[in-house]
Amino acid sequence: MKKILIVDDEKNVRDSIGLILSNTYEPLYAASGEEAIKIYQDEKPYLVLLDIIMPNTDGLQVLERLKEIDRSAVVIMVTAVTVLSTAIEAMRKGAYDYIQKPFNADELKVKVNKAVTAKDMVNEIKFLRSEISRKYDFENIVGNSKAIQDIFAKIKQIADSKTTVLITGESGTGKELIAKSIYYHSSRNNKPFIAINCAAIPDTLIESELFGHEKGAFTDASARRAGQFELANEGTLFLDEIGDLSLATQAKILRVLQEREFLRVGGVKTIKVDVRLIAATNKDLEKATREGRFREDLFYRINVIPIYLPPLRERKDDIPLLIDYFINKKSIDGRKRKFSQEAMDIMLNYHWPGNIRELENVIERVITLTPDNIIKIVDLPQNITNETKAGLMKDDILSGRLSLEEAISSFEKEIILTALEKTNYVQTQAANLLGISRRILKYKMDNLNILTEREKKE
Repeated sequence: MKKILIVDDEKNVRDSIGLILSNTYEPLYAASGEEAIKIYQDEKPYLVLLDIIMPNTDGLQVLERLKEIDRSAVVIMVTAVTVLSTAIEAMRKGAYDYIQKPFNADELKVKVNKAVTAKDMVNEIKFLRSEISRKYDFENIVGNSKAIQDIFAKIKQIADSKTTVLITGESGTGKELIAKSIYYHSSRNNKPFIAINCAAIPDTLIESELFGHEKGAFTDASARRAGQFELANEGTLFLDEIGDLSLATQAKILRVLQEREFLRVGGVKTIKVDVRLIAATNKDLEKATREGRFREDLFYRINVIPIYLPPLRERKDDIPLLIDYFINKKSIDGRKRKFSQEAMDIMLNYHWPGNIRELENVIERVITLTPDNIIKIVDLPQNITNETKAGLMKDDILSGRLSLEEAISSFEKEIILTALEKTNYVQTQAANLLGISRRILKYKMDNLNILTEREKKE
């Protein structure tokens, strides 16, 4: 039960309030302001019912002291009709509400329940904010590589400025995660964060999406609509894949950045905004600028603070950390899973064209489909194992560590073993999977020294 502190110098008043509330709450009692402050510090009650007129330390003084101890303290003042003005003064000093003596039980319950509900909502909002903030804290941008540590340091430096940031990197490297981390480490984190994927919006709609439109501006404009720049006022606007915007839209964005104002589509009234812009792209904007596909003046305007996110293949030291992170994130059944060393070697040597997004999807897939707690090579997607082994084998051949004949035999043996494992060593099924006869399969198994399941047991 939630604790409620009842503060009144009259015992009968304390007992009456306690009796009314005791079915729903746990009452605590204080006969003076000094006692109330001590109990509040020790017990941390959910709500305080505080009489205004008390000897020595009056209710207003106690209220001020409680607010010094805990700014979120919820206090309902209890007052006589003759000192109503003092109750209003208490509201100015941070009291949640007041109730006049004499009061009836229903009125008291309604006021208390309303205050408790309000505090519940405040606590929930605080929790959600802390969860969101934690999600985009540095501990969730996984990596010990120098490249990632340098990005952490840069985020700390720039988060609280208004300067425009350009995040570059291949698709799937986590550009939006970096943008949100910058936002949540800034003083704007209690204002809007709006993300737009410029590549996903047709050219005919992008201007209206960004800047809004007036009623009747075009055929389907049945009402006025605020754009994303307007909605992000005092906050942060993240334009992902900015390199896909048309030159005409680029010119309008440049004007917003320079003048801090714009017009809605079909509008004549200038709208002023204070928006921090974070842009991202997987394109080479310098090359696009030289080729006339991206405005040079806009490029220099958004490239004030560049952040480059390297592809996963360039920071392979981070792969084991990311694998552990995604295993913990995706394992909702509580089982402890890990990769065998052979499977981990495959993961480390794969080139990851889809970067972190692809890695996350692979982890989710193997966790879902693998019955054991040890994830082996056979559990990995075939495209990853085949491509990685082919790449490693090519390196071995070209470096002279392996002859072509040895490489072909090794590859053939691996494929046959995989087929046998997938079919529980039923040779007919494995042969069908490989598109050969059972007789040819047995011949190859003998030549490659592949034991049958029975031979393995013997």
